[in-house]
Amino acid sequence: MDAPSQDINLNSPNKGLPEHMIDVPVDTPAGGDGVGVLSEVETEELKSELIKVEDEIATLRQVLAAKEKHAAEIKRKLGLTTFNELKQNLSKGWQDVQASNAYKGASVKVEDLNKTITQSEVYKKTQATLSTAGSKTSSAISSVGSVLSRTLGEIKESPTFKSFEESVGNLKAKVVGNENNAKDGYQSPTATSPTAEEKLPQDSAPF
Repeated sequence: MDAPSQDINLNSPNKGLPEHMIDVPVDTPAGGDGVGVLSEVETEELKSELIKVEDEIATLRQVLAAKEKHAAEIKRKLGLTTFNELKQNLSKGWQDVQASNAYKGASVKVEDLNKTITQSEVYKKTQATLSTAGSKTSSAISSVGSVLSRTLGEIKESPTFKSFEESVGNLKAKVVGNENNAKDGYQSPTATSPTAEEKLPQDSAPF
């Protein structure tokens, strides 16, 4: 038995239907846009309702704008700037995050991990090694300081250092003494030089 023929026209409303259903009438709305035919009375009622809804939308927009302006004025009087609002929103958001179950669960896991690490043998050995190294370093620095202080003290008490110190003292005394002697022996030229009248002989007579 042959298979029932089908409509192969891709644009046909009967595409894919068996042959015995091709002649079945199909209700197609006028205009093909899925909207039924309206009477004049229904059309006028819908137009009136649309105008009314649009008027209500415009009124609500005006009320919303007035409320926003009033809210902005209140914020200005309270000193609530945009930056302060952003800060408050971030703070509130962080508080919400901290209060969330996910954050609490993550905090618990981090604390458990921290306890596990600090109580492990590897961590304890590392901490002990670092502590010992720090103590040894401090002791070494203290020992070096003590050795330097002791060495300087020994150098100052040595005969060589004392002899050098005496030589420097004697040299300083000689330099100071020479400077004082030079100052005492210096005479002013105006006090020792004879004047013009003194240079003239007593018995010289004018021409």
